[in-house]
Amino acid sequence: MTEPLAIVKLQPKIYNQYGNPLLDCVSRVPVDLAAVTVVMSELDKEVVDLVWGRPSSGAVSASIFRRWAQGFVFSENEHTALEQFEGGPCAVIAPVQAFLLKNIVFNRECSNWRQMSEEGQKTALCSTLSEILESACSSPSTGFCLVTWAKGQSPHTSTHTNTQSQSQTQDVPDPESSQPPQEQSPTALAAEDLGFERFHSDIHKRTVMSVTDLREEVLSLYHTWRGCCGVLLFLYSVILTKGIENIRNEIQDTMEPLIDPVHGHGSQSLVNLLVTGHAVSNVWDGDRECSGMKLHGIHKQASVGFLTLMESLRFCKVGAFLKSPKFPIWILGSETHLSVFFTKEMSLVGPESPSEQARRVFQSFDPEDNGFIPESLLEDVMKALDLVSEPEYVSLVKSKLDPESLGIILLGPFLLEFFPNQDSGIPDSFPVYHYNGLKQSNHNERVEYVEGTALVLGFEDPMVRTDDTPVKRCLQTKWSYIELLWTTDRSPSLN
Repeated sequence: MTEPLAIVKLQPKIYNQYGNPLLDCVSRVPVDLAAVTVVMSELDKEVVDLVWGRPSSGAVSASIFRRWAQGFVFSENEHTALEQFEGGPCAVIAPVQAFLLKNIVFNRECSNWRQMSEEGQKTALCSTLSEILESACSSPSTGFCLVTWAKGQSPHTSTHTNTQSQSQTQDVPDPESSQPPQEQSPTALAAEDLGFERFHSDIHKRTVMSVTDLREEVLSLYHTWRGCCGVLLFLYSVILTKGIENIRNEIQDTMEPLIDPVHGHGSQSLVNLLVTGHAVSNVWDGDRECSGMKLHGIHKQASVGFLTLMESLRFCKVGAFLKSPKFPIWILGSETHLSVFFTKEMSLVGPESPSEQARRVFQSFDPEDNGFIPESLLEDVMKALDLVSEPEYVSLVKSKLDPESLGIILLGPFLLEFFPNQDSGIPDSFPVYHYNGLKQSNHNERVEYVEGTALVLGFEDPMVRTDDTPVKRCLQTKWSYIELLWTTDRSPSLN
């Protein structure tokens, strides 16, 4: 039997932009990825490369790992809102918050969705985590993976957590054991003292084969999810449940890690994996061909949506499957952060109207988002929408929509020709809420929902123009003429 390999620590050789070496928070030396993969025992070693990448120096910034080493912690000031302590883990926390709101706000048994007991928080969070794991599972026959602390290795709850979550974590017995869970003596490590290497040497994976067992196990691990590194343990659980090879087949650039090694932000693939169960890199509908390469997009309507400020800057185009989700909850993306915008107004996400379907289909033939298609594609668009597509009629429509014979068909005239005067059914105004989990982005660092009223107009009206904040510009990618009236003195922050 071979002896376990010792962890070999590197001498400080890499520096940040301020000239300081990237140091491990315990040993004060850089984190050695090669050593980490040696001591991961049962846990698939490839998950480290997938999540953290392979820095040329061989080291992952200890500060980035520390920022991700938090649990799912509820705000003391807003009982259904999760707190984020530093930048980075919003790529996991915001999607979990969005699904959490879906399960709480639209649960008819909840009379007051903003008030929740600790037992209610436990049930809601674990139900949400199970739902995301079920969505990520590629094949029920492969089961569900849960990444947890190895027996006797769970650290103290993070010192960042509030008074409700100061209890120590409780180890769960090995799957083979029939003994009931017993209180264990956790190691005397707080989140700040754990370190990248120690974290990966103290965790292992377990597999359950049924949805019922999954939900029971997730519930039994509640203290693990809300304790030190709970966010990372859940992320690793999702990745191994999905399957590393399946994720690599969906990611556009397999060399891009799920967590940026420089800034610590989650990738779009990571957000899409949690929101849709598929780690595709793009936000448009369906797949597209580009220079002979197939680029994967979103293939069905999501339960919660996604909008991004990057679309207002014309860096991307979010498709209807994310813009029009099943529930009126949208994750909002800025350049560096994710927050959540939501309302109880279900009419905003009613069944897709014929004009909305036509817009989506037309835009699928316009991958560059030019607002027009070559006239040669008009017949294909009309066939896809089950419109009359006889050659003579198509020719007549071409001459009507392109009277100057420019060879293009514009989206606006096309919709006006076949779907005129359609009422969207959206009310003129409705209550809205905005969530930002970062404490420093909230007034007095109190994580609370910001309430407001949205006005959705059919045209721009300078008489009711409110502000020009990033939140509004982000929402304008879905509602071109939306105005927001917040109950607070300052508009909520997108960052």
